[in-house]
Amino acid sequence: MASEGSTAKRILHVRIRMPSADMTSLLTATMKNALSVFSAFGDAQVRLLRNADDRTQFLQMIEYQMDQAIELNRQKFASDPMVQNYLQAWRTLFPGTIEIDVYEDITESP
Repeated sequence: MASEGSTAKRILHVRIRMPSADMTSLLTATMKNALSVFSAFGDAQVRLLRNADDRTQFLQMIEYQMDQAIELNRQKFASDPMVQNYLQAWRTLFPGTIEIDVYEDITESP
């Protein structure tokens, strides 16, 4: 990984709506199997949350640091074969909707 000054910290939110709450074990197993993908981001932290009021809604949070050069060209990163394979797997395994947003933490910004 590049030096601290040339990385960008990002938080990826993947919102997933499943057809039924019965698919929770499939979702958690798939997330555990995908940890190798996230290891490509270095010290990525991954969490899976379920909506307490609607058990068919999930939020996967992935905090990672990305090289600034790659972060500036997100389209190039999104077209990476490893990322494409991961996203395709999600879309084929889960027939519900999936929304992805990328955030930056500005808590400590001047």
